[in-house]
Formats: sequence, structure tokens, C-alpha cells
Amino acid sequence: MLIRRADSLLLVVDIQQKLAPAIHDSARVAANSARLLEGSRLLCIPAFVSEQYVKGLGPSLEIIRQAAGHARFFEKTHFSCAAEPGVLALLRTAQRPQVVLTGTETHVCVLQTAFGLLAAGFEVFLVSDAAGSRTPENRSAAIERMQAAGIAIVTTEMVLFEWLHQAGTDDFRKLLPLIK
Repeated sequence: MLIRRADSLLLVVDIQQKLAPAIHDSARVAANSARLLEGSRLLCIPAFVSEQYVKGLGPSLEIIRQAAGHARFFEKTHFSCAAEPGVLALLRTAQRPQVVLTGTETHVCVLQTAFGLLAAGFEVFLVSDAAGSRTPENRSAAIERMQAAGIAIVTTEMVLFEWLHQAGTDDFRKLLPLIK
């Protein structure tokens, strides 16, 4: 199944100042999440950013905050965004059945969020090159588990090109710098 621009929203999970240094390949995770945030802004796709226990883990990385000027931020203490009171209702205000999911840690907050969203009736697309854990083993195990449960595993470029759907448009030209 393809990701459809009119049917999707973006959810970036917990890419925060005090957690990011411990994440394997965190620069790539943050950069690809920022690319998707920028793409969602340019294409008017609703975006949401969660922050886990800001007092302890700090706010989102600056690269995420800069790219997420249009996004709705929310703080949480549950590992799953879907378990946090009010978050499912917040996501449903976008009236979009597909969730493009990025963030950290893949085997904790991202995995639990993905399963919660799936149980709530959303189609979930995990962006594998924008999701990270402290160890590659935990990340790999989480991706395998999500895929086995029916969550689609995609990449940043897959999302951008599926949102665009065709070349030669004004939208394509706007997103070209994010692809090159």
C-alpha cells in the first residue's frame, strides 16, 4: 500500500537533546526526520512531535525544532504516544488514517507507539532510516517485530516520493532539495 499525501500525517517521536547522543547513528535519524518535517510543511501534511519527559531528557534537538515550526508538539510520560491521554484524539483531528512514524528509541517508544496506533485503527509506516536505538540489535529486532505485525517499513525517500506521486510539478520542484 502506498502512502497517500491526503491521507497521511507525520509523527516524530522523542528525538531529544539528552537521549540523542546515546542513539546509534543519531545524526542520520535526526536529519531524515527533519527532511520529513520539512517535506510535510511544504506539502501541508499535518505533523506532530512528541517529547518524552522533557524535564529529564530535554527538548527536541534544534534540527527537529527548526524543521517542525508547523508541527504540534506534545509532552508525554507513557512510552507509547497512543497511551498518553489525549494524543489519539489529537492525531484524529487531522482526519487522516495513515501515520508516517519516525524517532527514538525504535524498540521502546517507537515500537509501542506503532502497536498502539495499529490497535487504534491507523495504517502505520515506520521510516527505518529515521528511527534509531542505542544499539543496532535493538533497532533491528524492533523493525522485524513491527514488520511481522503488519507495520509497513519504508525509507525517507519512499515517503517523499509517495507524497509527491509524480515529477514535473511545482511540489516536486519544492521538494527536490530534500531529495538531492
